[in-house]
Amino acid sequence: MAMNRGAKEEAERLYRQGNGYRREGKWAEAINCYIAAAELDAGSPAVEAKRMLDDILGYYNKDMYNP
Repeated sequence: MAMNRGAKEEAERLYRQGNGYRREGKWAEAINCYIAAAELDAGSPAVEAKRMLDDILGYYNKDMYNP
């Protein structure tokens, strides 16, 4: 089934909004935008952006916490 143009445009808007939130350090808002964009367009760059943000936020350096 082809995606309608409005959904693709909304996914792009959400992706860009997520990028803005990410630059501001508003991680939860960025992730929410990326998820919403990915739901509208599975081919959106938001899919990769969310994965990368998950990796960044999930990073744990045990040496930093256990000197």
